[in-house]
Amino acid sequence: MKRFSIFTLLAVFTIAPSLAQDLDDLLNSMESETIDYTTATFKSSRVINLHSPERVAPGAMEFRISHRFGPLNGGAYNLWGLDQSSVRFGFDFGLTKWLMVGVGRSTYEKTYDGFVKAAILSQSTGKKVMPISAVWVSNMSVNGLRWELPDRTNYFSSRIAFVHQLVLARKFSDRFSAEVVPTWVHFNLVDGTTDLNDIPAVGFGGRIKLSRRTALNGEYILRVADKNAPNVANYNDSFSIGFDIETGGHVFQLHLTNSLAMMEKGFIAENTDAWGNGGIHFGFNVTREFTLSKKSRME
Repeated sequence: MKRFSIFTLLAVFTIAPSLAQDLDDLLNSMESETIDYTTATFKSSRVINLHSPERVAPGAMEFRISHRFGPLNGGAYNLWGLDQSSVRFGFDFGLTKWLMVGVGRSTYEKTYDGFVKAAILSQSTGKKVMPISAVWVSNMSVNGLRWELPDRTNYFSSRIAFVHQLVLARKFSDRFSAEVVPTWVHFNLVDGTTDLNDIPAVGFGGRIKLSRRTALNGEYILRVADKNAPNVANYNDSFSIGFDIETGGHVFQLHLTNSLAMMEKGFIAENTDAWGNGGIHFGFNVTREFTLSKKSRME
């Protein structure tokens, strides 16, 4: 019995390290088989005006109210813009993990707009390493103003503009995220023969997390079209800075921007105001998410 006990102990001490190493290798192998997807690159589906890679959860609806006051250079008579306002309200729906759609209505040109947003790539580590997230956005807007010359032949297609964007984003750390957004704006009808129907642009967005519920955001949209065209020369690039506050199911976004419009073709290609002369609008976005199906609660 003593010999058996001694041999047993010797065997245990000899084999145990090997078994422990094999167990570690197995666990490491199992960990490498998992895919860890990056979450919360931005806090909202919008940086300020630009789309972010974030999407509404499947089975959920997000109600968004966007508001811009008049320009600060309106002076005391207009209470530095507070006497004026422009509003967009929208409803965004999560259809699947990779697809969402949205519709909205703006006081700017009484515009109706809708968009489709689809994920192409998701930033991840582990078994599958993907350094960036990529999301495609296609938007269509319809000018709702009455025809300027109602007695002539007018076509509904003349009211329509399209915007296509590829959102390329990366979360570099828990505190810093950034995105680049190649963009193409198309107007079915322009005012003059020297105006451009197509205006390419590149958007840049960033987020610095300040605390668990607050963040500082910024974005700039550079139009790279021919500056000699009137509908490019007479407008300005969009620049916005903002502050996000999350409170439960709400996200409040407070910001300063030279963009009055809150749909893509407007804030990308139709900015008449500039920061240099005080054409700065104070504004905010407020979002509230609602659960429409059990599918959302399971996410």
